Amino acid sequence: MEYRFSHRRYRLPFRAVVRTAHGPWAERDGAIVRVEDEAGRVGYGEAAPLPRFGTETIEEIDGVCRGLGGRITAQALAEVPARLGCLRHALGAAIGEWAEADGAAVAAEANETLTVSALLPAGRAVLEAVKPKLEIGFRTFKWKVGVGDPADEISLLDDLCAELPEGAKLRLDANGAWDRRKAERWLERCAERPVEFVEQPIAADARGSEDLLRGLAADFPVTLALDESLVGEGDVMRWLGLGWPGVYVLKLALVGDPAVTLARLAHAKAAVVFSSSLETAVGARTALRHAFAWKGARRALGYGVWPLFADRRFDGPAAAPFLRRSDLAQLDPEAIWTALD
Repeated sequence: MEYRFSHRRYRLPFRAVVRTAHGPWAERDGAIVRVEDEAGRVGYGEAAPLPRFGTETIEEIDGVCRGLGGRITAQALAEVPARLGCLRHALGAAIGEWAEADGAAVAAEANETLTVSALLPAGRAVLEAVKPKLEIGFRTFKWKVGVGDPADEISLLDDLCAELPEGAKLRLDANGAWDRRKAERWLERCAERPVEFVEQPIAADARGSEDLLRGLAADFPVTLALDESLVGEGDVMRWLGLGWPGVYVLKLALVGDPAVTLARLAHAKAAVVFSSSLETAVGARTALRHAFAWKGARRALGYGVWPLFADRRFDGPAAAPFLRRSDLAQLDPEAIWTALD
């Protein structure tokens, strides 16, 4: 089948700079792709690369999209290099949107609502940021660590835990900032605190990172999670082969074919958290459909990130402790496409 094809590149400033162990992050680069079939049905997908994770760049995506021309076939899409996982994800989402929407709607009948984890800022700002989120009902939180002085952050951990009511859970995201010694110090401190898991304590590209991560997972009772270590389908398969005992934090925008990857994870009965790539509502809509269709154990979604962009037309659903399936129906990819014109 032949499709009409077009794409629009974007660069969108965040409403506030996001601080992580990778450094300050002020704006998001990506592209929206649009396909139209012979029946006039339109599908949208988003390519939201994270080069700091090891994905392709937006320049590579833009170049390939320009080379595809105004009309494409399924064969042409299959020839997009595997290393361009974000672009392959976007094209697959656009073409498969109709079947994907039907499948998600069926799954929603059994699970209409999913819980959401709220994103907290790095540093001392966390203590004020958590209060309004508690007031509106959030009970799972993700805190960015590995940004400031380790001693100060460890002290803040106790202050933050003191703000949390009984039953609340805290996720710590180090973004690979620690060496083994720092990671051990943190994991010792976390052992008796309401920490659901510690995300990516060791950098994915650190020497011996696989052995270090597996060693930490075996030596401490605190659950560990992979994030930057999971850049694409190949990474997920490799860690499944290694028997990773912790959580897989999935940024589906980085996964070329989410259906295949999720089927393998489901077969392994893996612990999965669906997490935002800080993409627009187009990419979030695709990922959240998969989250609603997931048959495994449910953990709070890592999508409590909005409002995110300075221009709120590109945001997903307003951050709330629960996400309803009906919230996805309100996301309009065509409106975002038009806003980029």
